[in-house]
Amino acid sequence: MVKTIIYTVNVEFGDCDPAQIVWFPNFFRWIDAASRHFFVSCGVPPWHETEKTAGIIGTPLVDTKASFINTATYGDQLNIHTSVTEWRNKSFVQHHRVMRGETEIMHCDEVRIFAAHKEGGGIRALPIPIEIQQRCV
Repeated sequence: MVKTIIYTVNVEFGDCDPAQIVWFPNFFRWIDAASRHFFVSCGVPPWHETEKTAGIIGTPLVDTKASFINTATYGDQLNIHTSVTEWRNKSFVQHHRVMRGETEIMHCDEVRIFAAHKEGGGIRALPIPIEIQQRCV
């Protein structure tokens, strides 16, 4: 069984386009917040702490695929169900399912890495720390 953490979003008027539906980039903003919320809920320290102890500055996105099924509008409460469905050596797949009650609004699979600063600038992928993986399963 895969651990699933729920992140709740209340849709505001400003999150919507003139047709009064959620403007699609907001879903990606909320999913990014749900990704971090997943790790915090699993007991992973804030990235500024993991940077000091393990060099991990965060989990940047390297690939994404989303499907939009139903619309959402202001006043809706959305629950984003987040889980890690695959652990790889230097990346992992996070699945997000956005629900309004029993209605699926959209779902998204993201490939992310644990990143560290690279000498001379930029970032590099790190092997996934076993202690983080163990907290999240």
